[in-house]
Amino acid sequence: MSYLRFDKTLMTNLEESLPKEVLRSNRSGAYSCSTIVDCNTRKYHGLLVVPIPSLDDENHVLLSSLDETVIQHGAEFNLGLHKYQGDNFSPRGHKYIREFECQQVPTTVYRVGGVVLKKEQVFQHYENRIIIRYTLLEAHSPTIIRLRPFLAFRSVREYTHENGQASRDYQLVENGIKTCMYEGYPDLYMQLNKKNEFVYQPDWYRGVEYPKEQERGYASNEDLYVPGYFEFTIKKGESVVFSAGLSEFKTNKLKKIAEFEVNVRTPRDNFYHCLVNSAHQFYNHRDGENYVLAGYPWFKCRARDMFISLPGLTLTNNEVEQFELCMETAEKGIRDFMEGRPLSVRIYEIEHPDVLLWAVWCIQQYGNIVSEDKCIKKYGTLLRDIIEYILNGRHPNLKVMKNHLVYAEGRDKAITWMNSTVNGRPIIPRSGYIVEFNALWYNALKFCAGISRTVGMAEEAEKVESFVAEAAESFKNVFLNEHNYLFDYVDGNGQDWSVRPNMIFTVAFDYSPLNASQQKKVLDICTKELLTPKGLRSLSPKSGGYNPMYVGPQIQRDYAYHQGTAWPWLAGFYMEACLRIYKNSKISFIERQLVGYEEELFYHCIGTIPELFDGNPPFHGRGAISFAMNVAEIMRVVKLVEKYNMQL
Repeated sequence: MSYLRFDKTLMTNLEESLPKEVLRSNRSGAYSCSTIVDCNTRKYHGLLVVPIPSLDDENHVLLSSLDETVIQHGAEFNLGLHKYQGDNFSPRGHKYIREFECQQVPTTVYRVGGVVLKKEQVFQHYENRIIIRYTLLEAHSPTIIRLRPFLAFRSVREYTHENGQASRDYQLVENGIKTCMYEGYPDLYMQLNKKNEFVYQPDWYRGVEYPKEQERGYASNEDLYVPGYFEFTIKKGESVVFSAGLSEFKTNKLKKIAEFEVNVRTPRDNFYHCLVNSAHQFYNHRDGENYVLAGYPWFKCRARDMFISLPGLTLTNNEVEQFELCMETAEKGIRDFMEGRPLSVRIYEIEHPDVLLWAVWCIQQYGNIVSEDKCIKKYGTLLRDIIEYILNGRHPNLKVMKNHLVYAEGRDKAITWMNSTVNGRPIIPRSGYIVEFNALWYNALKFCAGISRTVGMAEEAEKVESFVAEAAESFKNVFLNEHNYLFDYVDGNGQDWSVRPNMIFTVAFDYSPLNASQQKKVLDICTKELLTPKGLRSLSPKSGGYNPMYVGPQIQRDYAYHQGTAWPWLAGFYMEACLRIYKNSKISFIERQLVGYEEELFYHCIGTIPELFDGNPPFHGRGAISFAMNVAEIMRVVKLVEKYNMQL
């Protein structure tokens, strides 16, 4: 039986099935996303969503959905499902679903009387093409399948509505058609591997509604254009393949490519394999460069997220080459930034003051897992240049002070991962001496000092060690308070007493400015006030401004974003800290914590972990449906537990 499987009882209950989403992607930036009943509930949903660099830097929904109709003896049974205004669902094809599973690829089995039809969806690697394979498992009489495409041709941030500018033209191609609604867009090729009839029947389907956008306080309805439909006969045991892409395909190869793409997918047959499969969806190859997308469906490649995610997404699964390819692209961005050039790569927010320090941490993980020698050979020069860049005061917003700590200005602009803003101003103005910045700084200096010793630069290493020793004392003097936890930030005479999770890094990193007793007390505070089954809260319930429910319109969600919501990636560092302090005695505790994340694979977006959770029970998943840092850190913890278990 499939690990990710949902039966007829759940699938036909829209209250249960509509909140569950499914995501597939290739590594060129395109994706396909909907609910498990193929009813789009977000403006970001679509069967073929692709980047179109000639237009902008956004993704665009070309093919919104594809309705299937089974025809026998002249009777038509439409398997599609759309939500229209007034809470009306039509044509309610979900009632024919017998089961849905997602072990290899998303697979839906429909039963219509004596007809049993299987539908499998898969993306072609490195091609912006969605492939759907239909297999007729059972039929007692001649069967016809009709496919009706719903087209949008619009940005994921906009809607399309009935208009006179949309082109209704189409051209026949091999076993299909090509069409383009608006100038500037590429042609959309829709083809089958079998001869079929395309019936031109243009029409607009008006008032399609997206409830997830309603929940978020946004406009929520649009009109979709249907140019007509494809119709073909199918026999029992036969498979027919449909393709939608940006280029024409040799249709006699469709069946073979569908078989290949299904078979090369990582089976989602257990918790870890689901995470691996999800990790692969964040890889993005574009214009010869390699990136890590921060999440789906709306995030791009953000520098901080990339460096935090990369070790977990790649090294834990022995994908060293993928790490190196992404770091090759990242290094170009780092050097462009440090040398004051316009960025030559598509990495956002590289100017944030902690990004270079996270890059050092990322490289440190490579040294820990691959080898120190290889790390020095590949990244030694980059590490030295980053540290010198900061020490020499060249970073525009990260200054090394006389006490050897780093200082950043964040009162007017959000500069940390807690980056929510209202009217351009940070909701949490973390500024001055910021706790995780300085934990990263201390760790980076110690790591680089060790490398200096390894390569025979003992004198330089001693200088750095002396500098670091003074930084450790300054860290304690600035951040450690009488209640045995760390201030979140200190700016001038102001100290932020809020209990936040950013102090956990001082326990999780390889090198800490705190002694063992101090680390344990920090960990204990995080356990008592911040730990949930879905991550560490961004703020303690005992602190002022606690707002754990990420719901409502945009401004309401902005105020809750880092004021009590729970974040799984922070729990990754928390669990690593537990293992550092308590060793094997905490393995069973960590394994129980991981259960909370395995449960999540069956909710929200199946097989992956969303961006954040409410900080109070029942801890609903919120935000982006799949988030790279969360997947990466949970993967890293799974491997850490395996490592500790091997030592027993």
